[in-house]
Amino acid sequence: MKDAKVFFHSNLKLLRTRRKYSQAQLAEVLGFTRAKYTSLENGKTGNPPLVDLIKIAAFFKFSVDDIVKSDLTLWKDFELRERETGGLEYVSGKKLRLLTITVNAENKENLEYIPVKAKAGYLAGHADPDFIAALPKFTLPNLPGGTFRMFPISGDSMLPLSSGSEVICRYVEDWREIKPQTPCILILNDAQDFVFKFVTMEEHLFLLESLNPEFKPYTVEVSDVLEIWQFHSYQSKQMPEPMAELGMIGSLLKEMREDIKSLKKK
Repeated sequence: MKDAKVFFHSNLKLLRTRRKYSQAQLAEVLGFTRAKYTSLENGKTGNPPLVDLIKIAAFFKFSVDDIVKSDLTLWKDFELRERETGGLEYVSGKKLRLLTITVNAENKENLEYIPVKAKAGYLAGHADPDFIAALPKFTLPNLPGGTFRMFPISGDSMLPLSSGSEVICRYVEDWREIKPQTPCILILNDAQDFVFKFVTMEEHLFLLESLNPEFKPYTVEVSDVLEIWQFHSYQSKQMPEPMAELGMIGSLLKEMREDIKSLKKK
């Protein structure tokens, strides 16, 4: 029986150059050493570890099967572009978008927590079983069905959710189910932090909006998104600020009602 032809090395180079990454840049994003990445692309690594193949496939949004066995140099540009910009099969989760999970002694999924110090490593390690296994994990009562993780948020764009709050989110496999302005955590290709925004899908773009009006909305390409986690709940060490303005409005309305009553009596 003939050995199956493998196109992994040439495909890796093609996909890297289409993204306009240098070898060093892509190695850093994937969490590889420069020497390891160069060996993969140059064909010096005869049998790449499965975890590396999964990580590379997840990053470029192609299936492992396509990256290994398909000659992508023969694909038409629109076919490559469809995958890179999040074609329907990728958006719906039908193509490989591997989620690594852990389970407890009762074989129930843990809720993994990504501490602040692990934020930068999540981009490269989100598909790495060893990275996920090393995260703190626990369980919470009354969570609905699905896979959940806890993410720390930073910055003021989602006030009154303060910087340092921790949001619990459910993993979204089919991105088409996201309703307009759904609060979500997005894991982006080039970001060293999580993006927590109101998300609306618009063809091959996501519109991202903040609670804080001082932050302007912006868009990201679907192809730049690795994972989406829909907001479920949050916890914070800070008490919310008093609703001073609403209180004042309530007082004014009460005074207006009293004035109207007085006028009716006259």
